[in-house]
Amino acid sequence: MQSQPPGPAGARTAVPAPGRATRQRAAVTSLLDETEDFVSAQQLHDRLRHRGDSVGLTTVYRTLQSLAETGQVDVVRTDEGESVYRRCSSGSHHHHLVCRSCGTAVEVEGPAVEAWAGKVAAEHGFIQVEHTVEIFGTCANCAAKPDS
Repeated sequence: MQSQPPGPAGARTAVPAPGRATRQRAAVTSLLDETEDFVSAQQLHDRLRHRGDSVGLTTVYRTLQSLAETGQVDVVRTDEGESVYRRCSSGSHHHHLVCRSCGTAVEVEGPAVEAWAGKVAAEHGFIQVEHTVEIFGTCANCAAKPDS
């Protein structure tokens, strides 16, 4: 996954979305740079509208797709099957622990997963293998909250 290294105080540096440079695409990438958690295209579109940016939902989807294809954002499928997106701080291949309650995501390395994926692929004659591993659970903060 490609991403920009954190700048001062952990701030991320904006990377333009691939494709034609437009004000709308710049607004989407700028908002992604300001967003810590995974968000859906609809959530991004709503946030853009509330801050006064006139960007169509189709443009949001296309920009996210372009960014995902070039590895500039990570895509996670929620339990409901919805795709959510986030700029990642890691420039290397990684996986995520994702809280089902609040959406907090933690980037994790998985050397055992990498070895297993390579072994299984080789056993079946596959090459140029890619994989995604997302682990869903409840984070410590959400687990500590009393049931309401």
